[in-house]
Amino acid sequence: MYLGLDLGTSGVKAMLIDGDQRVVGVGHASLDVSRPHSGWSEQDPAHWVRATREAVASLKDTFGKELAAVKGIGLSGHMHGATLVDADDKVIRPCILWNDTRSWKEAAELDADPRFRAITGNIVFPGFTAPKLVWVERNEPQAFAKVAKVLLPKDYLRLWLSGEHLSEMSDSAGTSWLDTGKRQWSKDLLDATHLSEDQMPGLVEGTDVAGKLRAELAAEWGMGEDVVIAGGAGDNAASACGMGTVAEGQAFVSLGTSGVLFAANGFYLPKPESAVHAFCHALPATWHQMGVILSATDALNWHAGVTAMSAGDLAGELGDDLKAPGSVTFLPYLSGERTPHNDAQIRGAFIGLGHESSRVVLTQAVMEGVTFAIRDNLEALKSAGTAIDRVTAIGGGSRSRYWLASIATALGIPVDIPADGDFGAAFGAARLGLIAATGADPVAVCSTPETAATVEPVAALKDAYEAAYQRYRKVYPAIRGI
Repeated sequence: MYLGLDLGTSGVKAMLIDGDQRVVGVGHASLDVSRPHSGWSEQDPAHWVRATREAVASLKDTFGKELAAVKGIGLSGHMHGATLVDADDKVIRPCILWNDTRSWKEAAELDADPRFRAITGNIVFPGFTAPKLVWVERNEPQAFAKVAKVLLPKDYLRLWLSGEHLSEMSDSAGTSWLDTGKRQWSKDLLDATHLSEDQMPGLVEGTDVAGKLRAELAAEWGMGEDVVIAGGAGDNAASACGMGTVAEGQAFVSLGTSGVLFAANGFYLPKPESAVHAFCHALPATWHQMGVILSATDALNWHAGVTAMSAGDLAGELGDDLKAPGSVTFLPYLSGERTPHNDAQIRGAFIGLGHESSRVVLTQAVMEGVTFAIRDNLEALKSAGTAIDRVTAIGGGSRSRYWLASIATALGIPVDIPADGDFGAAFGAARLGLIAATGADPVAVCSTPETAATVEPVAALKDAYEAAYQRYRKVYPAIRGI
């Protein structure tokens, strides 16, 4: 048996699979986000430990015998979070999360140093880890002085699980400290933020063994000795491992809290000015590109909160048959935006509201706004040298056929729906745990699921969608700076 642990923004998911990669059981536990100030987003790492314990305990209640047979654990987690620990491995302050934009000024300053783009292959985005540490140094100098290690969220869980200070390439590529082409920390970039390599975790590949489960936890969970922990992956690379998106030409679109258009690459292909992320993949000697929008299902969830309805009910009001875009345009920039704008200050907007703008009209506009933001990502990936001719859909938003039809039509490519099953980050993490424990071939393990259905572009709405997208593109420059 193999266990995947996925630390998400809203909860921890624990997935148990067998040697044939069949899902045996799944456990969940919820997490909350603290937003003490505008643009801030934090979590207490102690809550991650509590949630992981709860998720695994729920598995043990039903699948105790199977849990006892676990030989490998894989880790996945939300990226970029600044988790700071002192010399005694005590957490210094709450973790500053991926969608926290307080360090936008510091990010711009680092990005103005040409070494960062040249070495990392990426813009220094406000959500990345390095500018957060500069912010801490300037605003919380006593905390900065105590920093012994800077850990990414899933790697704090590794510390708790194994006692090891280790990370892997896919997650570390999102810090703005990694030499992404060489797959190693950059002394120059660490020096630029007044840090040293001693304050960074050691680096391994996502398929490597990166620690063993502590005896106390093995006893608590009823496991045997020598349970290995894989290097794991950042959440998007872990999802790619779960979906089998590991070879050149494979791609997926993720409709989760954030939205991602992800393409696997057989070689390093940076183009930072496009605002496309060029990161290491979780498998050795592979890389990937992705465009990222900060609010995907989060935008629909916000609309659901305003209308006092569930997101599912709102989507259900639209039905399954795609409609031509209406007169209302929505910008989904509720937390700023990454690709293609790199703008932490921009906020969302409805444009074109009228007396006839009902709840259903606004729901349609919200979903189209996310769709057009993903189209922006497709154009950015094209400019960075990656062509995508079809994608597989994952994430909670992919349950809406209407949304998938909207994406297929706006992007002009088919969207595949995988066969029933959970092929997301927790499954990818479990696969990495299997590889680390058995030495199996990573490409053979990370196979693609069967396609249950394909959503084709609606040809009759191609022109209407193109016109609506061009209108959407005009709104951002018109309101920027207001």
